[in-house]
Amino acid sequence: MEQVVTIRVPVKLVKRLDVAAKRMQRSRSYVMRLALERYLESQKNIKPYDLVRDLIGTVDTGISDLGQNHEKYLREKFRRGR
Repeated sequence: MEQVVTIRVPVKLVKRLDVAAKRMQRSRSYVMRLALERYLESQKNIKPYDLVRDLIGTVDTGISDLGQNHEKYLREKFRRGR
């Protein structure tokens, strides 16, 4: 069973879609369906950690023991009033 889904996309993206559809000699719908299936398949095994893995440990706060004493620093911050 199929269902119609409507989306809004920038004009530049529609132009790229049209170029791809013409090159493949397929309809816009076919190309969009193919792209959506490939995207969803590629996201299937991604865990939230994978999305932020490269960010972990990259922020330099200047506080050397923040990881061990984060609760202490949070309490102090709330006492001071942000």
